[in-house]
Amino acid sequence: MREALYYQRENDKILCLLCPQHCRLKEGQEGVCGVRRVEDGKLMALNYGRYGALAVDPIEKKPLYHFYPGWEILSLGTVGCNLHCSFCQNWELARGRRPVAMETITPAELLKFLQSCSHRQQLGVSYTYNEPFIWYEFVRDASEVMAGAGYKNVLVNNGMINAEPLAELLPFVHGMNVDIKAFSDGFYRRHCRGKGLQEVLGAVEQALPHCHVEVTYLIITTLNDSAAEIGKFIDWAASLDREMPVHFSRYFPAHRLDLPATPVETLRQAYERAREKLSYVYLGNVLDTERSSTFCPSCGNLLIKRDGYYITNAGLQGKSCTQCGYTIRLAGHIYGGGEV
Repeated sequence: MREALYYQRENDKILCLLCPQHCRLKEGQEGVCGVRRVEDGKLMALNYGRYGALAVDPIEKKPLYHFYPGWEILSLGTVGCNLHCSFCQNWELARGRRPVAMETITPAELLKFLQSCSHRQQLGVSYTYNEPFIWYEFVRDASEVMAGAGYKNVLVNNGMINAEPLAELLPFVHGMNVDIKAFSDGFYRRHCRGKGLQEVLGAVEQALPHCHVEVTYLIITTLNDSAAEIGKFIDWAASLDREMPVHFSRYFPAHRLDLPATPVETLRQAYERAREKLSYVYLGNVLDTERSSTFCPSCGNLLIKRDGYYITNAGLQGKSCTQCGYTIRLAGHIYGGGEV
């Protein structure tokens, strides 16, 4: 447990300033996230240095397709989230609703553990599984240590963070994937119990100049799958940066939501529409090698083939297409391919 950053006192209450939920809390109360609580007049981060999930994952699992393809990354998560999504895939961990064997670790211990991993696992650390912004104090400290030792930091997040704490964290962040839950504020209020769309879009826009960013849109049957809403999302992404990689992911019933799984054809239609305006579009949670692979935006040459998590360099020399010479958006290099 550690005193939290970004809060202020308002008479007999504490106002949390970490995320747009802006929880106002009395003594003994916890925020929406479930891991920031007022104790003795201070806001305390209950999950500092505590983790409930640790694994080595392919970087593509985050998903990040243009950030060191083929590499593995140490993934770490705790409990807590500032949204309550009815369709959450990790709700037991994120909400702490199951017995979780929590362990403690310091940033220095995390670095030592990372250094003990095999070479391929030494890309860095991904803060994931729950919402990393609600682990802010630990992620901030650990990211600075990792970056100082030459490792990469990745955040798999929901974009729900205020501008000031994000600005403090960004100098230590190298890549992130941001979940766009839908393209309407009403969806965030009804299905995520939180403020939403504009704050999330603002976080993406703030992060783009500072680190590698990819975004994911989980298409949910009947809730955010209309052609109009997906079209607005595509237009926003294209206006922001047409080379920002975009992932459309298939929904499956989970947590409190039991709607049918998203039809594959719905994902493919979104993919085809997006490819008209965006350079790099992918489908997730579905076996589709073609729509998971990277093609040259200039000549259509296959550049990176993805068969599940098996990655093949099919047409890249460094970051350039071997057929036409076009330089693609790529942070780092394909595993085993040498520095670029």
